[in-house]
Parts: sequence; C-alpha cells; structure tokens
Amino acid sequence: MTNDRSAVLDAQRRILSEDVRLPPSVLLEGTRGRIVREALRLFAEKGFAGTSIRDLAQACEIRSATLYAHFPAKEQVLAELVGIGHEQHHAGLAAAGGDDPVSRLRNIVTAHVLTHAEYPLLAVVANNELHALSPEEAAPALLLRADGRRLISEILNEGIAEGVFDLPDAFLAVTAISGMGMRVANWYTPDLPYTPEEIAGTYAEFALRLAGARG
Repeated sequence: MTNDRSAVLDAQRRILSEDVRLPPSVLLEGTRGRIVREALRLFAEKGFAGTSIRDLAQACEIRSATLYAHFPAKEQVLAELVGIGHEQHHAGLAAAGGDDPVSRLRNIVTAHVLTHAEYPLLAVVANNELHALSPEEAAPALLLRADGRRLISEILNEGIAEGVFDLPDAFLAVTAISGMGMRVANWYTPDLPYTPEEIAGTYAEFALRLAGARG
C-alpha cells in the first residue's frame, strides 16, 4: 500500500529528479549561491508563483532582509536561473556540428536532450517558469530560444533541399523535436536504467525518423 501511495505521489510531482545541479561554469558561492540553488529546488517543485520569499529565506536559513540584499526581488532570482538554463542549452546547440544535415540533426538533438537530462531541475524552471518574468527580464532567454529553433530549422530545410529529409512541414517538425526533448527533464532520474547519453542518442534517432531521413 505504501509503495502504491508513493507511486501516486511521484506521478503528481512536476518533476521526478531531486538532483539540484548547475553547470560547472556557473560560479555561485556563499549566500548568493545558496539562494540560487534553493530557489532552483523550490521553483522546480512548487513553481515560481507557489514559492514565497519566506519559503526561500527559510530554505536558505537566512532572513528575508539578507535575501533582498542579494536579490532585490524574487523575479531576479528566477531571471538568473532562466538565463543560466538557456545559456547552457544554447551553447550545446551552437557547438553541435556535423558534415551533412543528417549528422548535424543527430548532433544538435543529442545536445538538446542531454541538457534536459543532465540538468532536469534547471530545464524545468527555465522552460516552465519563463512566463513569470517581465518582458524585459525574459528577452535574453527568448532570443536564445529563437536562435536555437533557427539552428534546427536551418538543418531541416537544408536536408529537404538536398533530398535527404522527407517531411511535410519543417516548422512543425522543429516544434515536435523541441517538445519531446524538453519533456525528458520532467521524468528523467538517475534511477532509470538509461544514461543521459543513451536517452539523447535514442531521441536523436527518433528525430531522424521524424524528419524522414533517407539512407
């Protein structure tokens, strides 16, 4: 009975992973770093709107006034996380290369999925809570997101022009490929019998099939 209840509670969670992880390139130390990491955990579990300043201060074991000394508003903590998530994701997409549309699509989808499997809490916050930011705070992330879609779209259109991809609509294909990769962040945990690399490689093959890759 207990196991059944645990399974139901897990199914209700927005995200299964509990791994609070940021990219190694992000150097956040001291109180500011603790605030960002606790915000990542709380925003992923409860959402931005469901997390109060008091919740965040209590999780960090600091006073609200101390928190405000580092971040004048809760929105700025979210903006920091959204920025980190989108920058990490876009860097992976931009670095994905290849000698032809097939290899480029395989590599860019692999990079897309890896980010969502390796940093699931960050990905969920960056994707699901972006709407809570003001237009000014959201603008940098939206630009990176649009450029990421452009990179995938260019690969698909190039493949169509060369006759190696056969699909009816490149725009919808980009949406489908992007969406299936993003969902990995909600269900992936290290307890599953798959590594992030295995998941990313399999999803890359799914994307090639979706694109109607020939040969």
